[in-house]
Amino acid sequence: MVGRIVDKLLFGIMLIAALQVPLLADHYQQYLAGLSEATRWQVNGYENTARQYGYPDVNAMIEQHLANTEASVRADALQKQATLSQYEDLKSGMIVFEHGTLIEKSVYMFAPARFDWLEKTLVHFKPGIPLSLNGLMFGVMLGLAANILLTLPFTLLFRRRRRSTLAARRSVISW
Repeated sequence: MVGRIVDKLLFGIMLIAALQVPLLADHYQQYLAGLSEATRWQVNGYENTARQYGYPDVNAMIEQHLANTEASVRADALQKQATLSQYEDLKSGMIVFEHGTLIEKSVYMFAPARFDWLEKTLVHFKPGIPLSLNGLMFGVMLGLAANILLTLPFTLLFRRRRRSTLAARRSVISW
């Protein structure tokens, strides 16, 4: 009896937690879009500077700056390289969030390399219930799967104990 109550309680907690994933994905997409727009603005500035000073592209300008003897110029070039790399990651992320499934979005969001973006999104996140059928179905399926995975070891353990107890009783009764 207590086991069934605990199981239902765990399922309720898992369901509520799983229902937050679609909402978190929406918040994350908004954060990603803002960060992508700001980074695109920076990259456009780099491209304009490269054109203005006769470089074929931004990467050629960065390579030239990396070869410079001035440490601050090299450090600036490394920052520009990091910004370009981040921009490429943001563009691929925006594609995932515009065309991907909730599973693909979740994999992108919960990747350890992007944990700081997730933390910044969670600062302004408010729990709720998703209003889309897709979000509700995803939450229910994820909640069920998590509940089954969490309770399966305990279920198997108690079944084994129950079978051994019943087998011991049968052997006593048969004498």
